[in-house]
Amino acid sequence: MAISREKESLARVLAHEGGYSNNKKDPGGPTMKGVTQRVYDAYRRGKGLAVRSVKSLTTDELNDIYDKQYWDAVKGDLLPDGVDYVVFDGGVNSGPGRSIMWLQQALRPVYTGRIDGVMGMGTIAAVKAINNNDALIDRICDARMNFLRHLGTFPTFGKGWTARVAEVRAIGKAWATGEIPQAANFVDGGQAKAVVEDANAAPSTAPADLATGAGTGGLGLSGYLYDLQNQLSPLSYTSEWIGKVVVVVALASAVLAIGGLGYRWYANRKAKRLAEALGTVPA
Repeated sequence: MAISREKESLARVLAHEGGYSNNKKDPGGPTMKGVTQRVYDAYRRGKGLAVRSVKSLTTDELNDIYDKQYWDAVKGDLLPDGVDYVVFDGGVNSGPGRSIMWLQQALRPVYTGRIDGVMGMGTIAAVKAINNNDALIDRICDARMNFLRHLGTFPTFGKGWTARVAEVRAIGKAWATGEIPQAANFVDGGQAKAVVEDANAAPSTAPADLATGAGTGGLGLSGYLYDLQNQLSPLSYTSEWIGKVVVVVALASAVLAIGGLGYRWYANRKAKRLAEALGTVPA
């Protein structure tokens, strides 16, 4: 780990974050150089100082916040070159815990612990056991993009996030392989906070249950009508009419039952993919 890596990483994070922003669609709200008003308020209160607009953020405050609340939170000094920057940038954009979860997902199967967002001894040991940090960075960025695509805010900020992660990937891999990394560039939208609270909801299986139940009930009804048809067979006209009803009910019921089962498969598949993206099940 190079001594200057934190400063080099911060310089690139700040390039991605830009200056002041207050996009109503950005869950971060008023933000100055990546520091949200909420984070700044908490920082000022912790220092016994009066809160003020994040626009008044000083350079010393900015450096202190990034050092303690992001770099130290992801234990940047314990991570390999390149990996430290990639996890740091993700922590600024989505929170340190979420970025650590992407790292833990990327460390499978070497890492066998829980995907809990805690940089504990098990996670650090798994990182040290990896001998290809270039590939590890690819997996971290893939996990990050998978998460971002499952956010309801992706249609608004997805272009910016995608460009940011692409640069983070390239810069991290350059550091990991001992090359000189490219400069980071600001892309509008890439600075928006990407948080789990904006994750898409898993599709409900209620429609599937309703359709399957209705289909099953309809098949039972068609069986009852078939028996009734047999009983009324001497009455040819009535029997013929009931026979047509039996066919219609049976077909409609079969469609409902099959459709319900199909939708349940689809909903379960979507729910599993969402859970994997959010790190709530082993990848």
